[in-house]
Amino acid sequence: MWQALREELAPQGFELVTVGMDTLGAAGCRAAIEAANPSHPSLIDQHHVMADLFGVINIPNSIWIDEDGMIVRPAEAAPPPPIPGSTPPVMTDMPPETPTRLREMRAEAMKITTNAEAYHQALRDWVTKGKDSEFALAPEAVIQRSRPRNASQATGHAHFELATHFVTQGKRELAIKHFRAAHALVPDNWTFRRQAWSLEPVGDGPMARFWQGPGPEGDWPYEGDWVQDIRREGAENYYESWKP
Repeated sequence: MWQALREELAPQGFELVTVGMDTLGAAGCRAAIEAANPSHPSLIDQHHVMADLFGVINIPNSIWIDEDGMIVRPAEAAPPPPIPGSTPPVMTDMPPETPTRLREMRAEAMKITTNAEAYHQALRDWVTKGKDSEFALAPEAVIQRSRPRNASQATGHAHFELATHFVTQGKRELAIKHFRAAHALVPDNWTFRRQAWSLEPVGDGPMARFWQGPGPEGDWPYEGDWVQDIRREGAENYYESWKP
């Protein structure tokens, strides 16, 4: 979907840059990038540096940057572009043998609300009109919408950076310790949580535990998981409401 959007808007001078945030680096991102077969730059951010600098707390998020290198919209939820003529999936689309865990995740994901149509109308308006678009924010508005950090949040980001470092060093227990601290200090950051969950290896492949969820009592090192957390916090709150 993103590749199709890029091809549509590229003749107007638009370029899309995707960034895969995964502590496993190329091992975590390669399959998705190769499946997409993109013609646009596709980067890998092993230590979430881009997210740290631009304030990304969930995916997909977007940052609009103009031809002068100025941010005209800071990080915000960026729902995939609607596919013309497509219909939303329903639970009955899943084959009978689908594991219960995946059914639960699908059920919660279908409750997530986005305003994809309004977002992409705004994006196309900006691509066409540039600085004259009503959706291109002035620098003061960009700063106002950006997420300032207090000391507690800054400490949480430092813990997350340490956690990703220890992952690369193979020091799992230390990584878990710092991931847990980051989750507690920056509770609204879904990328921090999702990254830690995805690294718990059970079954085939590093993402297996994310899809399977917690195992026996005491076997899961984190206080929550994707299904538990989204049920507790409400799927309607998974993304911030998009505003012009």
